[in-house]
Amino acid sequence: MKGFKEFLARGNVIDLAVAVIIGAAFTAIVNALVEGIFNPLIAAIFNADDIATATWQIGSISFGIGSVIAAIINFLLIAAVVYFVIVLPINKMNEAAYVRKHGHKPEDEEVPPSDNELLVEIRDLLAAQKGEIK
Repeated sequence: MKGFKEFLARGNVIDLAVAVIIGAAFTAIVNALVEGIFNPLIAAIFNADDIATATWQIGSISFGIGSVIAAIINFLLIAAVVYFVIVLPINKMNEAAYVRKHGHKPEDEEVPPSDNELLVEIRDLLAAQKGEIK
């Protein structure tokens, strides 16, 4: 029971609860956007009354692609918002914190040579010592 109390006290549960609530609210916004704007546009492109009835006819075969397209659009919208609203700002904040702590950007650090580069350098130094400079 003590471990459970510590888990609750850390704040992870509250953060998770907030994320779930915000996610549910955001899902409602994205669903309204897809249902209100994108689905009617896709249905109009395929001359369908409803996106679920939008089909692509090839010969005698009819593909019901309207709902698939709507799901793809829904996924892309959610992914774009998550990236631009959550991931990108957090990356910028992390980079700013790194600059404040270290005085430079992470990519400004010198990258150590790879194992192969070190071995080539050692080989060249040994060859130079023996007078076998290529």
